[in-house]
Amino acid sequence: MSSDISQAFAHPEERAEASAGADPRDRISLRDHIVEADIGAFQLERGHRQRLCFNIVVEVRRAPAPLDDDVDRILSYDRLTEAIAAELAAERVNLLETLAARVAERILAAPQAMRVFLRIEKLDRGPGALGVEIVRARAAMPLRAPPDGDEAAALHPVVAFLSNAAIAAPDLAARLDALLACGMPVILAVGAPEMPAPQSGQRPTQRRIELLAIEQNAWVLAARDRRCVVVASRTEIDWAMRHRQMVVWAPSKLVLDAVDGPKVHDGVALALWLAETLSAARLELHGAVSAPAGSRVPLRLVAL
Repeated sequence: MSSDISQAFAHPEERAEASAGADPRDRISLRDHIVEADIGAFQLERGHRQRLCFNIVVEVRRAPAPLDDDVDRILSYDRLTEAIAAELAAERVNLLETLAARVAERILAAPQAMRVFLRIEKLDRGPGALGVEIVRARAAMPLRAPPDGDEAAALHPVVAFLSNAAIAAPDLAARLDALLACGMPVILAVGAPEMPAPQSGQRPTQRRIELLAIEQNAWVLAARDRRCVVVASRTEIDWAMRHRQMVVWAPSKLVLDAVDGPKVHDGVALALWLAETLSAARLELHGAVSAPAGSRVPLRLVAL
């Protein structure tokens, strides 16, 4: 038991060495790599950057001899720090466990990497370091087949912004029929209702209030047509795109979790951000809506 406890509190390199077989692999390591990030499941952690400490050991496939002192023949240490930076930049996450799994998966995408020992610790959440430690092996990673032509096409949806007049219009069902007839997945976006949102006097809380007002309008649309299923997560959106479904976007989760998310809460601006994020085939604006400037996706204005 004492050896188990010792390994539990040891550096990942010691755990890697203790679990090595008769023919141990080579290892590279990253020790005490500290970065700052906005992470955490508690409300008081949102909007506040805190220090994270990464310790990583990667067991690698032995490089074919000779190396010729060529950096392209080995797994570079940069691959480890870049995996951390890429996952922190991709999306705000709540759990260290989620971040650790994603970083490990990104590292194991390198052909030389065979097994990853990874520890992440929060340094600013208490008197000590709070952390998780995981082990991931290439052999246990699920194989991911590249998308075929049909699946790839399904990942380029039509994003359609419906004004309040369009939501209330008697031809709503026909408008939705026309959108579905395009053969691509459709993501509907709405703005805030006509009534003014409550004012909190504080920017962080006001941001949530305005996003929730938009989500209330999304549920109003859902009540008008049962095909309008309200979704909030990227997982739900991706599923809908793969199955060429029509959904209504509730923006709070994606906007608040985005590292460089939009700061405005105008419905059209949010719809444009979503369309650009998803590499949409086009953004349709239904109703008396002004086209946003600088769009990186094709725009189509659809009158009532």
